[in-house]
Amino acid sequence: MWVLSASGCRWLGTGGSLAVAVGGYAAGTLPVLGGGPLWEPRGSALTVAGAVLAALGLTLLVAAWWRYGVLLARGLRDGVLATLACWTAPLLLAPPLHSADVYSYIAQGAMVLEGHDVYGAGPSVLGPGDLGADAAASVGGNWTHTPAPYGPAFLLLAAVVVKVTGGAVVPAVLGLRLIALGALALIVWAVRGLGGLGGGAGGRDGALWLAALNPLLLLHVVGGMHNDGLMIGLMLGGVLLATRGRWVLGSVLVGLATMVKSPAAVALLFIGVLLARGGGVRGLVKGLVLPGAVAGAVAAGASVLAGTGFGWLRTQSVAAAIHTPLSPTSDLGLGLGLLFGGEAEPVKGVVQKLGLLAALVVVAALAWRAYRGRLDPVLGLGLSLVALVALSPMVQPWYVLWGTVVVAAVAWRSRAGQVLAVLSAALVYETQPSGHTPWYGFVPAGLVLAAGLVRVRREPWALGDAGAAEGAVPPQRTRGAGEATTAPGSAELGSPD
Repeated sequence: MWVLSASGCRWLGTGGSLAVAVGGYAAGTLPVLGGGPLWEPRGSALTVAGAVLAALGLTLLVAAWWRYGVLLARGLRDGVLATLACWTAPLLLAPPLHSADVYSYIAQGAMVLEGHDVYGAGPSVLGPGDLGADAAASVGGNWTHTPAPYGPAFLLLAAVVVKVTGGAVVPAVLGLRLIALGALALIVWAVRGLGGLGGGAGGRDGALWLAALNPLLLLHVVGGMHNDGLMIGLMLGGVLLATRGRWVLGSVLVGLATMVKSPAAVALLFIGVLLARGGGVRGLVKGLVLPGAVAGAVAAGASVLAGTGFGWLRTQSVAAAIHTPLSPTSDLGLGLGLLFGGEAEPVKGVVQKLGLLAALVVVAALAWRAYRGRLDPVLGLGLSLVALVALSPMVQPWYVLWGTVVVAAVAWRSRAGQVLAVLSAALVYETQPSGHTPWYGFVPAGLVLAAGLVRVRREPWALGDAGAAEGAVPPQRTRGAGEATTAPGSAELGSPD
């Protein structure tokens, strides 16, 4: 059937993306002020119709994406970049989708220009005559009085967008979408570079399928303009350069990624592993010190250049104050606190801290295995980011992309890659186009997750299924001078210590 072919998947996915965008004009995260005739809130009937259309389009996009991945796993060679262009194009002029965070970005950029302390106050400080006032009116309730948890590099970009657009909501949103597209291009470049080391063109196609064609990424990076996309693109680009022996420039990129969002700093540990392997004690010391020193210099320069100072050091935990149901440690802590009849918040705080400690232990263990040559460092980074998200006190659906994109680059057909693909497909349903998270969003998410895990268990995309065309044993990854080489691959996921 044509609908099950690569061409059919491409056009069905395009139709789904178009439906998501069109539905967003009625049911998206529309601004309270300054939206103009196209982005203004509609009546309730049109809003419901738009939400239904967007949900149907999203389901079509997810189904087309999954079928396309199956075809790639079976050895199909197709124009993945052309498919990415088709699926991305309908979202370019759409209003913000599934999140109001972009209004916070605009307001925080305006705060920088207006001279407000963006790390000491929230968007509510912007008055009616200030730049970004219309965007501030559309900021979600939880974030109106919350200082920025983002690094100065991103705030500087947001300030430039506000300066160029005069703070007008629609042009500023579209300006930030251009930055999101740049982030997507960075991701494609880095994934193609790393994927090419693990199985030629087929490896690149499959890696791009999970990393860039991923509906969760299209929805939240292109549609929602989350700055996580920029963090991932810079971070993975830095890792790619480090695998090519250019660890200084790689550390610079990771330093910039950290100045967007701080979790990117985990990549410095694995760049250190690449630098340290084969160098004995001296190499170990270099790996532990030098990448961090380079990134630290970048952080200091960005803080001074942006004029925001080092306030970002004290706002990294502000997001943890907001409870999200996707955080197992927050849910467990809250449940234990209520169960024992005392104050829930202190118990929740303890469990959250224990979760972060456990995440640090997992990251350290994965880095040690990578240093000993038992795990590919890039794969170790991806799994570390997955563990960090799973054990964090605040988890949003798009956070899963941190590790998913990295794992996709080197092990998209591994069991971990397949599970992350299922999780991505499920999490697109967790939020509504309006940015709200109603309880009923977890119903389709749970159904997709259960069905997907059963499908993966019954029909795993084992390396041997597609024959030699995919490369059952990936070639050795290039290291810097004096470094050891290993053959990365999904088989390492289960290798004994």
